[in-house]
Amino acid sequence: MRSEPTPTDPFDLQARRVHEAEGRGPRAFALFQAVRHPGPLVWIAPAHIPELPMLRGLPRGVGERLHLFRPSGETDLLWCIEEALRADPVSLVIAEPEKPLSLTAGRRLQLAAEAGRTTGLMLIREEAGSNATETRWTCEPLASPSPDSTRHRWTLNKNKRGTIGSWVLNWNGTPTAVHMVSEARQRHEPADTAR
Repeated sequence: MRSEPTPTDPFDLQARRVHEAEGRGPRAFALFQAVRHPGPLVWIAPAHIPELPMLRGLPRGVGERLHLFRPSGETDLLWCIEEALRADPVSLVIAEPEKPLSLTAGRRLQLAAEAGRTTGLMLIREEAGSNATETRWTCEPLASPSPDSTRHRWTLNKNKRGTIGSWVLNWNGTPTAVHMVSEARQRHEPADTAR
């Protein structure tokens, strides 16, 4: 069996695996991933959650490929996630489980992603991650000096196949265009020369 290559871009999610995002801004990270994954997209959210992705607010090209499922209970939600991950034409499954995933549930989802050759992204509550996850991201929005800019801090806290790190970036919702933002006093400018 051939293994998938490890991504070189820090924001590329390992294919055929399930990943997690937590914090105050995981939906922005999910939309960023939706733009990067061509093909059908599935978003699974509990039926009672009022906040849903709105078509007019989605990045270009995402709405036409998005399928929204609203299961009524946690058992149905997990079943729905597993079946979507097993569906071969689906490129990305985004789900919002309300309860922490057990190791068994997390492992079942990993096996489903492998079988369906699908990537999964669970938007979890803080500290509700599964030990079976491939990567875990903390996603936080940041204040921006420009009114038309959206700044984020995306921190990779867990990575089974590589290093961890933290990035501050602007993402304007266009196809995967990100601009890394240097930390204060870390800009690469010419050194002052003595006169």
